[in-house]
This record gives sequence, C-alpha cells and structure tokens, in this order.
Amino acid sequence: MSDTPSDISHDQHAVRRQKLADLRAAGQDPFRANVATTHFSADAKALYVEGQDDVVSVTVAGRLVTFRVQGGSSFVKILDQQGQIQLYFRKDVLGEERYGVFKKLLDLGDIIGVTGTLFKTKTGEITVRVDSFTLVSKALRPLPEKWHGLSDAEQVYRQRYLDLIVNAESRARLLLRSKVVSHIRRFLEDRQFIEVETPVLENTAGGAAARPFVTHHNALNVDFFLRIATELRLKRLLVGGFDRVFEIGRIFRNEGVSRRHNPEFTMLEVYQAYSDYRGMMTLIRDLLTTLVRDVIRPADGSLKIKHAASGEEIDFGGEWREVRYKDLITQATGDAEWFARSKGEKVAGAEKLGLYVDPKWEEFEITNEIFSKKIEPTLIQPTFITHLPKELCPLAKLNAEDPSVLDVFELTIGGMEVAPAYSEQNDPDVQRQMFEAQAGEEQQNIDHDFLLALEHGMPPAGGMGVGIDRLCILLTGAESIRDVILFPQLRPADAK
Repeated sequence: MSDTPSDISHDQHAVRRQKLADLRAAGQDPFRANVATTHFSADAKALYVEGQDDVVSVTVAGRLVTFRVQGGSSFVKILDQQGQIQLYFRKDVLGEERYGVFKKLLDLGDIIGVTGTLFKTKTGEITVRVDSFTLVSKALRPLPEKWHGLSDAEQVYRQRYLDLIVNAESRARLLLRSKVVSHIRRFLEDRQFIEVETPVLENTAGGAAARPFVTHHNALNVDFFLRIATELRLKRLLVGGFDRVFEIGRIFRNEGVSRRHNPEFTMLEVYQAYSDYRGMMTLIRDLLTTLVRDVIRPADGSLKIKHAASGEEIDFGGEWREVRYKDLITQATGDAEWFARSKGEKVAGAEKLGLYVDPKWEEFEITNEIFSKKIEPTLIQPTFITHLPKELCPLAKLNAEDPSVLDVFELTIGGMEVAPAYSEQNDPDVQRQMFEAQAGEEQQNIDHDFLLALEHGMPPAGGMGVGIDRLCILLTGAESIRDVILFPQLRPADAK
C-alpha cells in the first residue's frame, strides 16, 4: 500500500524533528540564532557589476525553496520579500563539517542567512558564492508542492502564509496592493490632504445604509457599533477647520459574502472643502491614471490594463464617459417615461427584463436593481454615472435644477463601482429632513451630534469613497476580493 499525503507529511515531520534534535545535541539551536542582513535579494543582485565576479560581498537571508546537491558543491535558492536569489555552496570553502551540516540537516522550508560574494554563473544567473551560513529557523513541517499542494481555495485563504511562499502570483498581487495604498497616501499628501484616524467603535451606525456589527463596552455598559463608514466623523473635521482630510480605514458591514463583498474591507474616504462632485471627478481621474502609470506600469508604456473577465482593454488615458443615471435606465428599459410609471408598472418592467423584484421594495430600489444587474456589468471603460435619485444618498446636495436627483457620481470601471462621490450636503436643516426621511420610524439611529456640528457651519465640500479592495481587484485582475485581502474572513475550520 502506498503512503497517503498525510502519512508522508507525518513522516517528514518526524524526520525534521530528529534533525532539530541532532542540531541541538551538537550545540546548534537554530531558534537562538540570528543574522544581520545587508540586502534583500533584488537589491543584492543589482549590486553586481558585469565581469567583476567575487568583488561585492553581501549578507542575505530567506527561506530555502530549491535544493540541488551535486557532490562537493550545491546550488540552492532562497526566497525573501523581494523574490529569489541563488546561492552556491562548496565543501572546499565551508569545510567538510559545515558542508555536512548543510547537506544532512537542512530541508526545504528552512530559513538561513549567508554571507558571500556575487558572481555570475555560466547560465547568466547572478549568484552568491557562500563563505558562511547560519540556520536561523528550522521548518518542522514540509512546504506544499508548488503546483499541486495548495490547490484548494479554502486552504489558500486559511493558510495564506503557505500561499505566499509557494505562489509567486499571489505574493506579487498582495505586494502590489501595498504599493497601491502607499501611492494613494503620497498622492493625497502631495495635494495637502491630511491623513487622520477616526473611531472604529461608534454610538450610532451612520454614513451608509448597511447592517452593523454590534459589540458591548463592559466598562461603560453600553453597546457600540463597528463603523460602517468614516464619513460623518471626517465631515466633522471640515467643520473644525481641516479643509482637506482623508482616511484609509477598515469598514465593517454585517452583510453577505461574495466575489466583491467581504464583511471587513478597506475604504479610502477623502473630503475637500470648497470643492464639489466635479472636483472629485478630477481628483479620482488623476489618482487612477498615476496609479496605472507609476505602480502598474503597463509594459507598452500606455495607460491600458486588461480586464480579466472580458479580456477587453481598459484605457485610463482615453475618454472617461459621463452619463446621467436616468438616461442609462431609459436606455436599458426602452421606456422614455420610466420615471413617471407606477410601482406596478415598474415591477412589470423589471420582470420583463428577467429580474426578481421583492414586493417590499420601494420604487427607487426596483430601478436600482435594473442598474446593478443590467447596466453596471456592461460598463467596462471608466464611466461617471451622475445625478442619481435623491433616495440613494441622504448626505449629498440636491441638484439645483432637478431636486429629485443629487449632485453625485458613481465611477464604474470593469463592470463594478469603484468610487462614489458627491457635493456634500452642508445645510443642517435639509440634512435633518433627509436623515428623518431615510430613518422612518427608527429616529434613534440619526446622528444628532453630526447635525449639531453642521449647525456650527461646514464649508461647501466634495467627498469621495474608494473601495481599496475593489480597486485592487481591478488593477491586478484578481478573480475575487479574497485574492486581494491577506486574511479574508472564513468560517472556523472546525465549524459544521
């Protein structure tokens, strides 16, 4: 009978523990060792000067990911946060005892540090000729096979650390996410925006229409909500005289999980006094085009990236379409009088398009279902959808010419909303009316302190939210939001 993978893993675990015991018996405990590195892998390789072998000395460290022993000499590769670098071990350099330790007691997955000089092999690979090495962590469990050992999606998300070791694509995608966030910060700071932090625990769940997570504060003996948005806190800062503010923070919404939704996600919210929704159009276009140019860096030097689902090229350097929400709905339904129809007629119209309509839905919800299911997925190129119905956002200014709509836009790219923005409502009386209309009988959910702040005067402003996770889906071509989050929420492994 052949061994099962679990049997093999168990056997390797035992063998590796014995190797650790042998090292400790010889007075070499790897978990008490360390190494002072001088460079990461890519930085080290960049130091090599063509034709000058064994001139530059470096100390690098990382995890053993390939191991090729050839008698008295061996080639291995280690992995660090910049990638891989090849190492060359020779018995006549290390001495027979140390070379024996290297051959017999080291395994794939172990973490080592080496000091040596750079040279180029006959195949043209820049390599470290090892003068000395130190084992600084013994891997007691084997790594999964590169192509077959981590194919289960659940394991990828649950054991992300293994995914990052064996899957270069995942590692590159998640490193790119960090670069995206770093670029956003620099972009805004260069424009004199101030980064701030606002509370995660809130007395009132405001700033969005979403179901919150509820927790209890023992010392105060009151319930708190994990925030569903940062908007109302940030606009208080506009009142306080901070004219340009932003926050990149975690948001929590106790709702469904899907390819584009995670209960905990990252949101950029940015507010600029003396601006409006059109000012936000300029800001988001400049931000995204610089992201593509400076972080994604398309190989052809353009501002085009490939949309993973359709294969279509998204051109950030081309025309950014601007279209009114009502015009899109009229086109999708084929009904020029759609917004004058009764609820029953709208239900029938939506069902004719093959959509399910909940009898409890309001008329604007029926219309928005048509938008989200029949229109939004078709908008691959950057599109500003403007002047949405007033029922969709109680925090935006009503349009002066048509008070049934708002001075807002939703930026849709790749068939999904990337950034909503609006001219912020700063009239405290209108804001109170809109809050009350949205809250209905649940008036206790109104943030009265925010209304009090508005009564002290808030300057006119533009505000915008950008879903960082969705933006990273778009820029990296990921299939799911879980692929751009290091540790997505999962059901406990032992849950039934």
